[in-house]
Amino acid sequence: MRPELIQASDLLRRNTPEAVEEAIGLLQNTVYSFSMKVCGHPEDAEDTMQEVLSRSLTHLTKIQDPKALAVWLYTVTKHRCWRMRRKSVYAPKSISSLDELMPGDVELKDLLASAEAGPDEQLLAGESSAEMRQAIDRVPVPLRMVLVLHDMEELTTEEVAQILDLQTGTVRVRLHRARLSVRKELSQIRATRSKIVEHKTKTANGHTTSGRNKKKPDSCREIFSNLSEYLDGRIEPKSCEEMREHIQACPSCVAFLKDLRAAIERCRGMRADCDPLVAARLRAVLTREYLKLLHHSGGR
Repeated sequence: MRPELIQASDLLRRNTPEAVEEAIGLLQNTVYSFSMKVCGHPEDAEDTMQEVLSRSLTHLTKIQDPKALAVWLYTVTKHRCWRMRRKSVYAPKSISSLDELMPGDVELKDLLASAEAGPDEQLLAGESSAEMRQAIDRVPVPLRMVLVLHDMEELTTEEVAQILDLQTGTVRVRLHRARLSVRKELSQIRATRSKIVEHKTKTANGHTTSGRNKKKPDSCREIFSNLSEYLDGRIEPKSCEEMREHIQACPSCVAFLKDLRAAIERCRGMRADCDPLVAARLRAVLTREYLKLLHHSGGR
C-alpha cells in the first residue's frame, strides 16, 4: 500500500482544516496517478480524480482503517476508469500467449551482449518516460490493471484480488503475464531506438519482434514461466534452490531475469503527477465540502 494512504488516513482523523487539506492532496495524487497509469490520458485522469473524490467525501468521513480506505478508493476509481477509458493506439488486438512473451534467440543474444556492455552503453539503454508510458499502454487492460495495482500502487495480491473481484491465483497469473508483456515491449522499443535489430517480422497482434522465437529447452521454459513467483519469494524453498542453481549456470536465464527485474523496477519508479494548478483548485473545493460534512455530522 502506498504510504500516502496511511498518512491520509491518519490526517483525516485529526479533523483540522490543515490536516484535511493535506489528506485530500494525498488522495488526489493517488487517484490521479492510478488513473493515468491505467487510462493514459491526463484529461480522463483529471475528470476521474474530480468525480471519484467529490462522490467519496461522505465515505471518507466514515472510513478510518487505511486498508479499507485503499480498497474502497481503488475499487471506485477502477470502475470509473473502466467506463471512461479510451482505446489506446498501442492497444494489442489480443493477449499474447506465454510462449509469445518468451525471448527469441536473437533477443537473448542482445540481452547477453547488453549485460556485458559498459556503464555508458547501459545508460543509453534506459527508457524515457514517454517510452515507459507507451510500453505500459501496450499491455492488455486486464493485465495492465493488475500490474498497476500490484507493482505501481504497491498493493498486496490479496488486496488486488479484492479490488478486481478475482481469485488470488488469477491475480498472480495475470501479474506474471503483465510483467513479461511490459518487459517485451520495453525490449522492442529499446531495439528499435538503438537499431540493434535490423530485420523484424510482424507478429499476429501487429507488434514487432526480434528474431524468430525458437522453442527453448524445457528447463529454461519452466524457469521463464515462474520468474515472478521466484522474484516475489513465493516459491517453495526446495524449488527455489533448484531454480537458483539453474539460473546461476545458465547465462540466458541470468540475462532474462535481470531484464525482467529491471522492467519491474522501471514500472515501480514511474510517476504520474497532476497539474499543480488543477490539483490546488480542486483540493480547496473538496476541503471546504469535507469540513462542512464534518460540521453537520458533529465530527467523527
